Amino acid sequence: MPTIDVVVESDVVLSTRARQVCGMFDCPPQAKQRLEWKADLPIEARDWNIGLIVGPSGCGKTTIARHLWPAELAWTPKWDGATLIDSFSGGVDSVATALNSVGFSTIPAWLRPFDVLSNGEKFRAEIARRMLEQSGVIVIDEFTSVVDRQGGKIASHAVQKYVRRENRQLVAVTCHHDVIDWLQPDWVFEPTVRTFAWRSLQRRPTLDIEMARLPYEAWRMFAPYHYMSAELNKAAACFGLWCNGTLAAFTGILHLPHPKRRDIKKISRTVTLPDFQGLGLSFVLNDTLGAAYKALGFELRNYPAHPAFVRAHKPPRWRLMKRAGTWQSRQSRQSRQSTMVGRVSSQRPCAVFAYAGPAMESREAAERLINGRAE
Repeated sequence: MPTIDVVVESDVVLSTRARQVCGMFDCPPQAKQRLEWKADLPIEARDWNIGLIVGPSGCGKTTIARHLWPAELAWTPKWDGATLIDSFSGGVDSVATALNSVGFSTIPAWLRPFDVLSNGEKFRAEIARRMLEQSGVIVIDEFTSVVDRQGGKIASHAVQKYVRRENRQLVAVTCHHDVIDWLQPDWVFEPTVRTFAWRSLQRRPTLDIEMARLPYEAWRMFAPYHYMSAELNKAAACFGLWCNGTLAAFTGILHLPHPKRRDIKKISRTVTLPDFQGLGLSFVLNDTLGAAYKALGFELRNYPAHPAFVRAHKPPRWRLMKRAGTWQSRQSRQSRQSTMVGRVSSQRPCAVFAYAGPAMESREAAERLINGRAE
C-alpha cells in the first residue's frame, strides 16, 4: 500500500520586506516553515484505471503526486515536429486513432505546429501522446486547468473512455471538482481532509439536447473544422444540434442522384465543434436525421473514410453497404492513374452506410425537423 509521508521545510529569510509583511499582518516570524502530509492510499487493493487527486491550490496535490510517481510526473514530451502529427512516434493510423479517442477530431489542426494550437487542443494532444508513448501510470498535473469548464468536463469524458478501453492507468491532479462526474474516477484522494475513497462508476451527467433546421449561413461557424474543405453545396439542407443551449454540431444533407431511385439522401458534411468533441453528438444528430428521413420515406446514407469514423457506424442502426478501401490500395491506384493520365484521382476510400434504425414515430415531428423553417 503506497504511504504518503511527506515533509517540506523551508528556511524563512527575514529580509526587510519579509519583516514589513509580518508587521503589517501581525504574522509572527519563524525561522522555518513546515508542511506535512501523511496518509495511506490503498490503490493496490483493487484494479483501477482512473485515479483523481483533487483539492484547492496549495493543498499539496502536486507534492503528493511527485512523491508517489516522480518519474511519471516528470515525463514531458517534446513538440518539435513541423506539424502536430510529426511530433508523434508510431504510425499515422495509431496517431489518428489516439487523437480521435481523446476528442481531438479537428483534422486540419493536426497539420499545424503544436505551438499554434488552442489550449484545449494542446491538452488533448498531450494526453493522446502520453497514451501512445508513455509506459506505466500516466500522471497529469493541472488536469483541465488550461481549458474552460465546459470543455474540461467533456474532455474528461472522452479521456476516461479511451483510458478504460486501452486498460491503462491515469492519475489526474486538479483543483476542479466539477470533472468528477465526467472523469468517473475509480478512486479519489483529497489532501485537504486526508480522505481516500473508492468510487463506483456512475452514469454520465445528462445533457440537454435540441435539434433543428439551420440556415445555410450557419456553415461558416463549422467550416474551419471540417477535415476536407470549407465548401458545402448550396443545395444542402442544414441541421444543428444544441448541447445545453449551445450550438455544437452540424450536418449538411444532399439529395443523391440515382438512376433507379429517388428516395436517397446523403450526408455531405458532419462537424462537431472542438469543445464538444468526444461525446458522440454527431451520431445523435445523424441518427435522429436518419429516423426523420425514414419516417418521410427516404433512406439516409453516409460515406465515412477514416477507420475510426467507419467503426463508429454500428449495427443495427447503420447497415454497411460497401467496405472502405485501404489507404495503401488508394495510393497504389493513384500512382497508376498518375502514370497513365498524368494526374492523381480525387477519390477517397469511403465506406458506404445506410441508416437502418427505426423511423421517427411521429411523422409530424419528422416534418418539423426536416422541413422546418430555418431560424
